[in-house]
Amino acid sequence: MKHYLEPIKLLMRAIESAGYDGKISLALDCAASEFYHKNAYHFEGMKETQQNMRNRYLDLADEYPIISIEDPFHQEDFTAFAELAKMLGKRCQVVGDDLLTTNPIRIKQAIARKSCNALLLKVNQIGTLTESLEAWRLASKANWNTMVSHRSGETTDTFIVDLAVGLSAGQIKAGAPARGERVAKYNELLRLEEEDKLKLAEW
Repeated sequence: MKHYLEPIKLLMRAIESAGYDGKISLALDCAASEFYHKNAYHFEGMKETQQNMRNRYLDLADEYPIISIEDPFHQEDFTAFAELAKMLGKRCQVVGDDLLTTNPIRIKQAIARKSCNALLLKVNQIGTLTESLEAWRLASKANWNTMVSHRSGETTDTFIVDLAVGLSAGQIKAGAPARGERVAKYNELLRLEEEDKLKLAEW
């Protein structure tokens, strides 16, 4: 039995039961570096090669409405990222998080090797807003998507929401609304949306 499919199937059943079948797509954060050890991916009790993992992702994208795959391979494998991006890039974004670390130097390398088509932007990962904006500029110039993201240890500060809206990123990753620091960000998104509606009404 393929246990890794269970949460995806559960999500699909929930989407259908809620009446949103065909209206919601899925995004995966694979965090593959976490199960990569000694040149193999330790996955469901097996040692998998990079090619086997790539085939799994391709099968998933064929079977389910997946539009985003984050960190599908370990954080130094620019080549494996590039191979998957070449195969899936027109229908699914391949997002670099651990691969890129919001670092302009690594982003330039990934652009040159065509390893991704989307950046996960974490301000407190690279350390400064200046470097974060440079990372975004590089990604935008390469026609990549940008997903502004929270990190573990977040507070209720909502700056990343303002950043995502200000950059017109169109994507934000703030986690399930299970804790206050996450709910605060979704509330800020709703507030900004309402503010925008009011401005449009005034015009």
